[in-house]
Amino acid sequence: MTEPTLEVQPLVRQKAHSLGALGERWLAELPDLVRDLERRWSVVVGSPLAGGTSSYVARATDRDGRDVVLKVALPGADVTRQVRTLRRAEGRGYVRLLADDLERHAMLQEALGPSMDRLGLAPRQQLETLCAMLRSAWRVPRPPEPAVDPAQEKAGALGAMVGRLWESLGRPCSERVVAQALTFAERRAAAFDPGRCVVVHGDPHPGNALRAAPPRAGAGEGFVFVDPDGFLADPAYDLGVVLRDWCAELRGRDRASADASARSYCALLADRTGSDGKAIWEWGFLERVSTGLFVLGFGAEELGRPFLDTAELLA
Repeated sequence: MTEPTLEVQPLVRQKAHSLGALGERWLAELPDLVRDLERRWSVVVGSPLAGGTSSYVARATDRDGRDVVLKVALPGADVTRQVRTLRRAEGRGYVRLLADDLERHAMLQEALGPSMDRLGLAPRQQLETLCAMLRSAWRVPRPPEPAVDPAQEKAGALGAMVGRLWESLGRPCSERVVAQALTFAERRAAAFDPGRCVVVHGDPHPGNALRAAPPRAGAGEGFVFVDPDGFLADPAYDLGVVLRDWCAELRGRDRASADASARSYCALLADRTGSDGKAIWEWGFLERVSTGLFVLGFGAEELGRPFLDTAELLA
């Protein structure tokens, strides 16, 4: 008798395939792993949830009939930092962590409502809400280990990735765009100050902001973040990630109009958080280019191309 297969979201499956034998083994072993976690955590796993690029995520019900969510990350994901961040947040600004298995990259989390990007909210309303959420999320206590190692500084890592992927992918955007991204990477690396670092989310786009239903303490804006990267960086980094998106609002415009809209979003982010607008802009452009190249790198052309197209308008 053939064992039933789990439904894995297409983008997650595509990313798993891009990992080669490691990802193929993860896909093959996932059904057995989920069944084992059901027994261990006394849950019944139901239908998968849409969205996400790096994890199998599914609805589940615990022994008390409470709705929960099971998440199993792809191999290579830094689940340790994510779990550490969620533990230290204790539900303030972030999803509540109910159980975890670091060895198998698995977590059990509270069930949440739809993500912000599915609610039809205007861009500026989303930006305002994300700013308020980040101000709360940045209060997560820093880990006890020493200050972040400059060798692990984010801008330098992103700059190296941009240069490497641009060449290996056959230069899928203009040299002008890459040169601008590398210049901004150098500037942000030079401005690195461990004393200004907070525990950033790392990817606080609207798809990672989910409605807390019903409303609860720690979700003052009605939403909480999921999937934190949880590393130490300048708060402007998170705001640059927020600025990185909005491709649908910028794509198809002329250069001047797209630039004006993006600059107005940047000004709003700076005003609501007290962060430096220039730093937000530079992080945002670097993230736009690096994300586009990274996503193209695992074959998701339709998802990655808008980032590079809008970078051409803003360079």
